[in-house]
Amino acid sequence: MYILIRSLSTSTPDIFKKDGTGGAAKASPVSVFSKGNMRTSAKPILLLLLLLSIAQGAAFAATTTINVSATILSKSNCKFSTNTANLAFGNLDPLAAPDVTRQATLTFVCNGKDDPATYLITDDDGQHETGLNRNRMQHGVVPSAYLLYSFALNPASGTVPKGMTQTLTVTGTLLGNDYRVAIEGTYTDVVTLTINP
Repeated sequence: MYILIRSLSTSTPDIFKKDGTGGAAKASPVSVFSKGNMRTSAKPILLLLLLLSIAQGAAFAATTTINVSATILSKSNCKFSTNTANLAFGNLDPLAAPDVTRQATLTFVCNGKDDPATYLITDDDGQHETGLNRNRMQHGVVPSAYLLYSFALNPASGTVPKGMTQTLTVTGTLLGNDYRVAIEGTYTDVVTLTINP
């Protein structure tokens, strides 16, 4: 005699066979699956495996970057030949205190496609300026002490033959009235020049 029992944990029936002695039923599990049940239950498992495979592939993905740049050369392509120059006012006597003017020279050349070449030179008014063309030197020991001076470029702009070295004259002027009342010590500044184009 066969008794069909439905398990609470699954919809799949198990068949138990009662022993011939009338005793307790001994488990003789037989799973009953139809072809349709197998196809239906396999679909979610296959979908889950596919999703896990995609996620694992994304976790191991690698990236890289590419730096993109371009430089457009100017028509004049002017550059300084002199890297640095010194404009030294020297030792100043505050008792006499005359106006002092000093000069320095730099060279530049334009090698662009244009001949003649056009250029423009500007300065940043130094590290301690208080406004346009208000250059100041700073005391080496007392940072709150400054000394005013003027700064001029000649020629600051113009048209020059291509490939020929040109001379730029830098002129600095220190007024006697400004350093007459200044405290003793060394004053310095750094001015950056820019040539365009």
